Amino acid sequence: MPVTEFKLQYQSSAANFHKTSVIIVAAGNSVRMGSLKQFMDIGNKPLILRTILPFEKSDLIQNIIVVSRQEDVLRVENLVTENNISKITDIVAGGDTRAESVYKGFERCDKDTKYILIHDGARPFVTQTLISKVLEGVELYGAVACAVPVKDTIKETETCGRVHKTLDRSKLYAVQTPQAIEYEKYLDALNKAAGSLDIYTDDCSIVENAGYPVYLVEGDYRNIKITTPEDIVIANALLREYEDINY
Repeated sequence: MPVTEFKLQYQSSAANFHKTSVIIVAAGNSVRMGSLKQFMDIGNKPLILRTILPFEKSDLIQNIIVVSRQEDVLRVENLVTENNISKITDIVAGGDTRAESVYKGFERCDKDTKYILIHDGARPFVTQTLISKVLEGVELYGAVACAVPVKDTIKETETCGRVHKTLDRSKLYAVQTPQAIEYEKYLDALNKAAGSLDIYTDDCSIVENAGYPVYLVEGDYRNIKITTPEDIVIANALLREYEDINY
């Protein structure tokens, strides 16, 4: 496939020589869900817990920072305690936008951090394989996002809804998280984007804006984002079918 590929036998040195931190962003208000989704049960576990567990169990990850709504900080803290989560170092209140929330998480990263992984709190089905791929990619390229080829035909429209053009599907990818960036590159990108973070909905876009190249690595179609009530049904079906996403 056209996304960046590299040999899977390539051994990442991230776990052995560099500190890798994960920022899990779960500060949204779940408008499209209709109720707060972070604590909805997916297979008898809260969504946010399922999102944390793959990184907790990964030998490639040293620490985890969770960004939540201010009113949910204590609730997340209780989940962490009850489930003996050991890698979470901070639970912080988010900002008004996703990018601002990521920034608040980034501020809690230690200065000796080499790589930052940024992950949606509503994507509970990250596999160990995907974590490894993303870390291998960032070590090679400095900034990567996982992505899958789009399945549907995509049309660009005018404001009135009239079709302007049909896009070439072979060049289009649906970007997922985790996205991984070298700490120093992300710090520089944030400084260059100061005052305009609210325009970014994608972490690697901030890095692109700073002039750094971003590469794609192969994602996973099961790595869905829980956004609407229908996604809960799909998520429970996936759990019944696949053991490697059920932590």
